[in-house]
Amino acid sequence: MKNVFVMGLDQRNRELLDRTPTGQGCRFHKLLGIEELQSGEIDVEETLRAARAVLEGFDGSVDAIIGFRDFPITLLVPVLCAERGLSAPDLESVVRCEHKYWSRRVQAGVTDAHPPFALVDLDADRPEHGLHYPLWVKPIKSASSELAFRVEDDEEFDAAVERLRRGVDRLGRPFERILSRVDLPAEVARADRHHCLAEGALHGVQVAAEGCVYQGEITVYGVLDSVDYPGSPSFLRHQYPSGLPEEVQRRVVETTERVIAAHGLDNSTFSVEFFYDPILDFLGIVEINPRHSQSHAALFEFVDGVANHERMLRLALGRDPHPPDVTGEVFPVAAEWYLRRFRDGVVARVPSPEDVIALGDSLPGVKVQVVPQEGQRLSDMLAQDSYSFELAKILTGGAGELEIRAKFERCVKALRFEFRDDGPTEGPARV
Repeated sequence: MKNVFVMGLDQRNRELLDRTPTGQGCRFHKLLGIEELQSGEIDVEETLRAARAVLEGFDGSVDAIIGFRDFPITLLVPVLCAERGLSAPDLESVVRCEHKYWSRRVQAGVTDAHPPFALVDLDADRPEHGLHYPLWVKPIKSASSELAFRVEDDEEFDAAVERLRRGVDRLGRPFERILSRVDLPAEVARADRHHCLAEGALHGVQVAAEGCVYQGEITVYGVLDSVDYPGSPSFLRHQYPSGLPEEVQRRVVETTERVIAAHGLDNSTFSVEFFYDPILDFLGIVEINPRHSQSHAALFEFVDGVANHERMLRLALGRDPHPPDVTGEVFPVAAEWYLRRFRDGVVARVPSPEDVIALGDSLPGVKVQVVPQEGQRLSDMLAQDSYSFELAKILTGGAGELEIRAKFERCVKALRFEFRDDGPTEGPARV
């Protein structure tokens, strides 16, 4: 049995890993918890010391270290693996993907499939961007769209800048500690945490390409659609496989292969997010993630019979990532839906575990995960975007989009949440 340490391991992903073909020959060990890794401002050196203490105190072999969540996990794993000679991507290549300004510069060198962008100095008396509205304003390093704002005019831009000034240090300071380990190009080095990125707003339908790189060979193994709530940038669902025309999917794959190669990523999974505008026939990159999406894991399991964690696990063990043929619960199409609330509040009631189990038993091809806990303030939850709060993740598989949508709507009606609305809130005040 191989001993695999997983940064931020939770029960849901442990179960997914246990069901993978390679995972059945592994023992999975938690390497620090989610709260330790993503709550508040992380002390990078102290977190590394805590992780090393766990590894050094383990009475057995450490065969792999993995992680599939956002900052700082994606950047800590290469550091820890390099210290032990374990398979992992090179830290600089991961930083190149994670640093939004650096990544845009790399993209601009190999493709036109990106929005116009500009570096903004948050310390300037009157920060400027030189772009046309609408646009997005983002930190140099973000996670789960934290502090990313869509702005329509100068007034909204100034308001976004003020919010960035107040909150950018939470991720910016620890990210700079990671950057100190990398030899940055001069133009990138000046883009410290007191800068942000302004980008022209992309339009159309959202699509993502997932894949992996092994010994320089890039493979895209899935293309998925992402659908927002109407009038909001918050995800309603991820759906696999994509329903876009084959020609558009071919362009997505080709562009993905080009930009992943340019970033120098190797021995890693990845996910590249796009917007496709069918009116202008324009494909634009949203961002490049040097990891696969754990949010997509159950979708791949529902459709392909094995979660995308399988490829990450094989790479971490130094093996060819292409999984063996498997048989499992397979549907022609699957979606993971996000039931959300668009204003803050204290959770007064969540569906009970018995309610969730009964709902899954009554609807084949449905799995539900309740996100908040009773008594928790929604704004205290980790890894939420700037506009909404997750209440539940609802996985549905079916013969087609009509069936998976009907199952989701049944779940929404059955899942009972109650809230106490007290205290000031920011952002859209709607449910």
